[in-house]
Amino acid sequence: MRDIANLADTKALVGQEVALSEWVEITQERINGFADATNDHQWIHVDVERCQRESPYGTTVAHGFLTLAMVPAMLQNALRLVDVGMAINYGLNKVRFPAPVPVGSRLRARLSILAVRDLADGAQIDWGVAIEREGGDKPVCVAEFLMRRYP
Repeated sequence: MRDIANLADTKALVGQEVALSEWVEITQERINGFADATNDHQWIHVDVERCQRESPYGTTVAHGFLTLAMVPAMLQNALRLVDVGMAINYGLNKVRFPAPVPVGSRLRARLSILAVRDLADGAQIDWGVAIEREGGDKPVCVAEFLMRRYP
């Protein structure tokens, strides 16, 4: 866990990788719960037997948006913005899913600060996020994650 004390320290880290999250396991239960929450029950995510027969992966794979939805939790377990009273997800840029996430995978996020923009009542941090799969040769998700922070 990395602590970033204040906005000045955050700005000083622009252009750098600042944290690496803990590993998170992607279980079938997590995939099924996401499918239920989003009503996305495509067979490649939830039908284990069909995936064993027909999928090129031989198993179910996580939704890309499930992987993306893990970003706030990964950020939270990797670092703490000490002087922040409230942070909100403001949006995303350039989201891609270059590789699948088979069930049972362990994922973690590499987090870098791309930019910090002052706002009238706070600041916006543009995070570079690369989610990697343990044993994988390329990221499973890359994105620019926009966070608004307030004292």
